[in-house]
Amino acid sequence: MFVSKKLGIIAAIALAGLAQPAFAQATLHVFLWDAGPDVEMAAGHKMGDGGDPLTATMGMAISVSTVPAGKVIFDVTNNSVDTMHEMVVSKLPGPDAVLPYNADIARVDESAIGNAGEIEDLDFSQEGELSVILDPGTYALYCNIPGHYAAGMWTKITVQ
Repeated sequence: MFVSKKLGIIAAIALAGLAQPAFAQATLHVFLWDAGPDVEMAAGHKMGDGGDPLTATMGMAISVSTVPAGKVIFDVTNNSVDTMHEMVVSKLPGPDAVLPYNADIARVDESAIGNAGEIEDLDFSQEGELSVILDPGTYALYCNIPGHYAAGMWTKITVQ
């Protein structure tokens, strides 16, 4: 009797494990770009600035703007021919929030917003990969090399 009860408990635990929802996983392709070395870096293209995207001299293009919560793999390509970039992932407090910007150093204040992960110092024409676990919410992807964020190098994704 004891053995059959123990087997029943083991079977119940195994079945409960099978009943758990599968862990979501998504791959997001991110392309970092700039207008090249002969173009003066623009400013006024931070979140909430209202800058014309057609005048941005740097940016990020993404393959999808919404991913499921769980493991997200960022497959990042720096399409620049001569400029190093990076990609930082930060959760925003809401969909209309903007990143805290320190104009004195021309960078986002990562200590104020937090950082869910990043690929630092991605040389031109190189690729990198970042895997992070993301909860539902709105996230900013941005380059935090001085001046790059203000030049338009950011985008948002929604995690559902």
